Amino acid sequence: MTLTAHSPKLPADAPRGFISRLITGTGAFNIMGRRRSYYLFSAVLVVIAVILMLTRQFNLGIDFAGGTRLQLPASAAATTDEVTKVVEASTGLTSATVQNVGAGASATIQVRTASLSAEQVLAAKQALANTFGLSLDQISDSAVSETWGAEISQQAIIALVVFLIAVSLFLWLRYERRVAVGALVAVFHDLVITAGIYSLIGFEVTPSTVIGLLAILGFSLYDTVVVYDKVQENTKGLTSLLRRNFEEASNLAVNQTLMRSLNTTLIALLPVAGLLVAGVAILGSGTLKDLALVQLVGMVVSGYSSVFLAVPIAVDLRLRDPLIKAHTARVAARRKAEGLIVDADGDPIGRAAGFVAAPAADAPSAPAAPGTPLSSTPRPGVKPQRPGRAPQPPSGKSGRPTGKRPR
Repeated sequence: MTLTAHSPKLPADAPRGFISRLITGTGAFNIMGRRRSYYLFSAVLVVIAVILMLTRQFNLGIDFAGGTRLQLPASAAATTDEVTKVVEASTGLTSATVQNVGAGASATIQVRTASLSAEQVLAAKQALANTFGLSLDQISDSAVSETWGAEISQQAIIALVVFLIAVSLFLWLRYERRVAVGALVAVFHDLVITAGIYSLIGFEVTPSTVIGLLAILGFSLYDTVVVYDKVQENTKGLTSLLRRNFEEASNLAVNQTLMRSLNTTLIALLPVAGLLVAGVAILGSGTLKDLALVQLVGMVVSGYSSVFLAVPIAVDLRLRDPLIKAHTARVAARRKAEGLIVDADGDPIGRAAGFVAAPAADAPSAPAAPGTPLSSTPRPGVKPQRPGRAPQPPSGKSGRPTGKRPR
């Protein structure tokens, strides 16, 4: 007799449509049963992200790396490509970053380069003024030292460390250390993958990028805590029952909160997408673009990790608890004795092939064959008879003849 603990089959009365099962949380999607596949997928993404960060590194903005910023009024003739050519030709650089900032009458063109000497700055301003018919007063310049960039980087790292410590303390007090480990792994997963994508695409790392990273880490924590609360609710007093084991109760919690997690992620992405469109297509603001891009990437990654990484890791760690191990064994023994087949949420969907259920205690028994001795254990409510004695006629409550004559 073979029992199937994780069968994809659903009860006959369960909703058959995928959308209906997703909305109602009755889909019995076997997320916990396939968690090793998610571990492998996430590990591959993390390794690729680390390789990208080591090989391609980051495109640090002027606030981190230091440099010179030039700003001039936008005009029909002054396109970003033309400005780039003029600045690189006049300064001898090959890495000038030019972008449009603002719109309408206040629109400007911003040029960011590596640190320039006073002579290079003057040469660039004169070349821009001569090419686009501007005066030197209309072109402003500013310098950011590498010391300032190092201080900004240090403050960003301190903010990240403080955030992670605060998250660890909260999860430790709210749940337990095993659950805290799962959430922290998911947070690091989101951080590394988002940084790897930045390195791959070449997004400029600015203070706005750091702000966006802290924002998505908070979003990841929020989504994870929502699922953790449901797991805690489903597993409260679990060891006193034998209907589900810890893994199945956790899988049910993920199914019940899956639609909520999807809605939260999709709704949060809408304003971020609007911010990206406004920052790039309308305003041409690099600050809004950097902030929107890191949030867009981070929200997608954190929405995945909160469901497919944080909870499975917490479940794996909790399954090492001797109390949970003993309860899982008792649940399996009960199902084996009853021949039950369950789905990924622990709900019965049938019995094993060839299993015959035991008759109920009050079920009528078949008449015994002649000459067969009576069982020494009588049925409930039946007076035991000694072997060889004929059955007694019916009597009253006292066991004596009623004394009534038949009419």
